[in-house]
Amino acid sequence: MKKDKSNLKSALEPSNLKQLLDEQLISKNTLSNLSSAPDPLQVAREYRDPVICLLCALFAYGNAAQIVKFLRRLDFDLLKASEEQIGREITDSNLIYRFQNTRDVSEIFITAKRLKGENVEEIVARGFEKRGRVEDGINALIARIYELNPYRSSGYEFFFGSGFENEPKSPYKRYNMWLRWCIRDTDIDLGLFTRVPKSALILPLDTHTHKVSLALGLCSRKSYDFKAALEITENLRKFDPLDPIKYDFALYRLGQSKEIARLIQI
Repeated sequence: MKKDKSNLKSALEPSNLKQLLDEQLISKNTLSNLSSAPDPLQVAREYRDPVICLLCALFAYGNAAQIVKFLRRLDFDLLKASEEQIGREITDSNLIYRFQNTRDVSEIFITAKRLKGENVEEIVARGFEKRGRVEDGINALIARIYELNPYRSSGYEFFFGSGFENEPKSPYKRYNMWLRWCIRDTDIDLGLFTRVPKSALILPLDTHTHKVSLALGLCSRKSYDFKAALEITENLRKFDPLDPIKYDFALYRLGQSKEIARLIQI
C-alpha cells in the first residue's frame, strides 16, 4: 500500500502530471482515436456547421453509443425545409430521445432552423466581450434561443438549458463541449469560430472528466458544478495557458476507458 501511495504521489507531481497529460493528449487527440469509440463529434465533423454542431452537442447526454445512434437518425437537411415540413416529417418518423418527445424534437429543429438565420458566433462573441468570460457568451446564446421560439416544455427546456443572472451553477457541459469543437482549431476539433480565444474556454465537465480530475488532483470539489469546471480549467491553464482545454478529450477517454487507475497505479 505504501508503494502505491508513493507511486500516486509521484504521478501527481506537477512535472509528472504534465508529462502524463501530454502523452495522453498525443495518443488520444487523433482522428483514429476519435473514431475508436462512439462520440457525438464524429457526427458534428461530417457537417462542420455551427448550428448542426450545437444540436449534436445538446443531444449529447446519456450513453455515448445511444447518442450517436440517435444523431445518425436525424435528417439535418430538414433545417432547409419549411417549418411545416419539419413538424410533419419528425412526427411521421416518431423521433423521440430520452426527455424529448416528438413535439419537442420538432420544435428543437424549428428553433435550430431559425437560429441558422442568426450569426451564432456573433451572439457568443458579444456576450463574451462584456467581461471576457465565455459563460457570458453561453448565457447570451441561451437567451437568444428562447427569443426565437415561444414553445416551452420540460423536454425542450432541458435540451436548451437555462441562463443565469450572476454566476452559473451548472457546468454547462454540453455548451462548453460545443464551444471547444468550434473554437479549438487543432487535432480533432473544428476551428469554426475565431472571435473567442482558446485560452478562454472552460472544461466541458462530465462524470468522466470529473472523476479523472479528482483522481489526478486537478479538482478538489466533490460537487459536479460550475466551480469545479473552473477549478479544473485553472489547473490545466498552468500546463498550457493558451489552450488549456486541449486536455479535455484525453481526460474524458481516460475515464471512459477506465485507464486512469492503471496509469496512476491506484
